[in-house]
Amino acid sequence: MSVLIETLKQNRNLPDEDFRKILLSEEYDEELKQKADEVRREHYGNQVFLRGLIEFTNYCKNNCYYCGIRRDNRNISRYRLTKEEILSCCQEGYALGFRTFVLQGGEDPYFTDEKICAIVSEIHRQFPDCAITLSIGEKSEESYQAYFEAGAERYLLRHETADIDHYGKLHPAEMNAAFRQKCLFTLKKIGYQVGAGIMVGSPFQTVEHLIQDIRFLQKLEPQMIGIGPFLSHQDTPFRNEKNGSLFLTIKLLAIFRLIFPEVLLPATTALGTIHPLGREMGLKAGANVLMPNLSPTSVRKKYMLYDNKICTGDESAQCRQCTEQRVKSIGYEVVTSRGDAKNFPRKN
Repeated sequence: MSVLIETLKQNRNLPDEDFRKILLSEEYDEELKQKADEVRREHYGNQVFLRGLIEFTNYCKNNCYYCGIRRDNRNISRYRLTKEEILSCCQEGYALGFRTFVLQGGEDPYFTDEKICAIVSEIHRQFPDCAITLSIGEKSEESYQAYFEAGAERYLLRHETADIDHYGKLHPAEMNAAFRQKCLFTLKKIGYQVGAGIMVGSPFQTVEHLIQDIRFLQKLEPQMIGIGPFLSHQDTPFRNEKNGSLFLTIKLLAIFRLIFPEVLLPATTALGTIHPLGREMGLKAGANVLMPNLSPTSVRKKYMLYDNKICTGDESAQCRQCTEQRVKSIGYEVVTSRGDAKNFPRKN
């Protein structure tokens, strides 16, 4: 047994040089995954929570260099779901057992605060026992407050990288790492369960950047951490960049589970895209959330953040059934519940 991994499990922290050792060596990988699974079972048992993902718009005002729905991509067929279509997705999802809906989209100016609040409040009215998560990017404090008052309880906003210079290499000049990070702390202040996260193996990323990300997340103390390997898209400036590493992503999932025992940790679609059993590998390394797609099949191929995304042709019921079978096959159990983070007790 490695003293280093046991220390990480007990202390939930290590000096930078020890994190560097773990990140640069394969020596600790198996024990990391084993310990992460133990810790996840201590806090969440063998439960895996499902989130119903609704990708409701692929319009985006931003021009991030890695993203397939970036503003300057002229080869994409754009779409927006209506309020009625979004509610229909929720109705189908509710019947399939989902008790969390995640509304994700590009930063689309068409969806004003008034429109978002109307959608959120109607979902909240129709499905009062469900949690509503938003993942719609950088907004003002006033906007975040309005969504919260309308009924949204969770917000996902990947910080992508905590290093200011690295952030500048992934985004155009009008985007600002400091503002993105400020948004996350604003969301926490309002009372959201907050999710941050990174792309593993994004262009120009170093081990030092990953250590900075660990330190940033320790400061933020989020309820959710979403990470996945960087995957290139043919219609972006990063089309020829090398994809991120499956194994480094799995390693970081395990590290985050040991640092944040009560966090909600998804095994992402990107993991399943880079390897057929990527999501299963993520669950075995401490992840405890999956996000099957509830979007209409007619639009799924249009929400391509990266190439070769999986599950774009399955009906929602197929996706739900397939997910449950995969989870059971490795000894875990899909749970029908809101699945609130243990480090954020729900206020009734």
